[in-house]
Amino acid sequence: MSSDTIFALASGRGRSGVAVVRLSGPGATASLAALTRQELPESHRAVVRDIVTIDKKTIIDQSLVIFFAEPNSFTGEDVVELHLHGGPAILTALFDQLAGLKGLRPADPGEYTRRAFENGKLDLTEAEGLGDLVNAETEAQRHQALRQMRGALGAIYDGWRSELIGSLAHLEADIDFPDEDLPGGVAAAISPRIRELKTDLETHLADGHRGEKIRDGLDVVIIGAPNVGKSSLLNILARRDAAIVSEQAGTTRDIVEVHLDLAGYPVTIADTAGLRDAGDMIEREGVRRARARAELADIRILMTAADDPVIPEDFADLHRPEDFYVINKIDLGGAGDGPTGSLSLSVKTEAGLEEFLAALETEVVRRLDVSGAPALTQLRHRLALEECVAALERFLVAGEAELAAEDVRLAVRALGRITGRVDVEDILDVVFGDFCIGK
Repeated sequence: MSSDTIFALASGRGRSGVAVVRLSGPGATASLAALTRQELPESHRAVVRDIVTIDKKTIIDQSLVIFFAEPNSFTGEDVVELHLHGGPAILTALFDQLAGLKGLRPADPGEYTRRAFENGKLDLTEAEGLGDLVNAETEAQRHQALRQMRGALGAIYDGWRSELIGSLAHLEADIDFPDEDLPGGVAAAISPRIRELKTDLETHLADGHRGEKIRDGLDVVIIGAPNVGKSSLLNILARRDAAIVSEQAGTTRDIVEVHLDLAGYPVTIADTAGLRDAGDMIEREGVRRARARAELADIRILMTAADDPVIPEDFADLHRPEDFYVINKIDLGGAGDGPTGSLSLSVKTEAGLEEFLAALETEVVRRLDVSGAPALTQLRHRLALEECVAALERFLVAGEAELAAEDVRLAVRALGRITGRVDVEDILDVVFGDFCIGK
C-alpha cells in the first residue's frame, strides 16, 4: 500500500474560501513538480505556485504549497499540501490532473492516518483519538479526544506493558538458566507488584463506561403516565417540536430521541409512551419499549402531574434513588406529592425549568467528568484489558513457572493490542474504516 501515492481533499467538501488537497507517498514530490514546473520548495516552508495542467496549457489556480519531507510529516512519508481556492471547478480540474499521473490514486477512508500508524507516527489509541476529535460535537468530546490523540491514554497502557515485560524477563531468565546464580523465587518476588497492577487495571475498568459515554452520549429517558407532559418537556429541551403533543392519551407510541449538548457533554434524551394498561396492540408495544429503554438508561426522569399526583404502579419497580422525580403542571395549582428531592415545574410557563436543567446538568457532569485520569473510550480497549486482568489472575495462582510466565506473556500481548504493538492486522480495517476520506 505504501508504494502508492495517494491524494484527497483534506478540508470540508462544498464551496469554501480555501480547500486543502493532500498528497502522500513516494510520488508526491514528482507530482508537485509536474503541476508547478518549478523546483521543489524547502521542507516545511509555504510558497506560492501556479498549479498548471500536465500539458502546461492551462493554469488551474494559484496555490499556497507546503512540502513536508519524510519522515517529518503526518504520515511519515513525503507529503505535499496544496491550499487552493475552494471552488468545485478548481478541485475537479486538479483531481483530473492528479488521476492522470502515474502511481497516484485517490485515498481510501482513514488511509493517511493508517499510514501514520504504520510508519510509527501514531499508536492506535492516538489514531482513534484523532478520529474522535474530527467527530467531536461537544466540549467534553473535544477535550477527551485531544488528550487521547496526544498520547495520554496510550502512555498508561504502555507503562503497564513495560512493567509486565520487566517481570516477564525475570521469569524467563529463571526458567532458561536454572543453574545460574539468579535470585530464587522470582514468581513470588514479583507477585506483589503484579497484584497491584491487577488492581490498577480493575480500577481503570470500573469507570462506569465514562469514556465510552462521552464518545456516544449519556442516555436519558423520560417516563411517566400519559399526558403528564413528557413530550412537552422533550420539545422544550430540544427547542423544537421533536415529539407530537396532544391532549389525547397515548399519542406517543414509539421512542422519540433528541441529541443535546448539556454543559458541554453529549446527551441523548428519549421520550417514551405513557405507562398504563394500554388498550390496543401498538400502544402495548410502545409501553413495552418504554419500560425496556428505562431499564437500560443512564438517567431516568420520572414524571407526574400536579393535577393528578397519583404515582403509577409501574414506577415501583423502575424507580431508583438516583432518578429525577419531576412534578409537572404546577401552574394548575399545588405541587403534588413526590419523594424527597422531587423537582416541581411547569413546562407550559417554564416555572422551575431553570432549576431542573441545572440539576440535570450537575448530574451529567458528575457522571462524565473529564478532569480526572484518562478513561478508556473503545469497547476493544475494554475487552483487551479484561483479557489482561484474567491472565494476571491466572498468574497469581499458577503453580508451574512456565505457566506463570505464559500468563504474563498473554497479559503483555493483550495490552500491546490496544496501542498496536502486536497482533493488530485483523482490527486495522475496523479502526480506520470509519475515518473520513482525506484523514
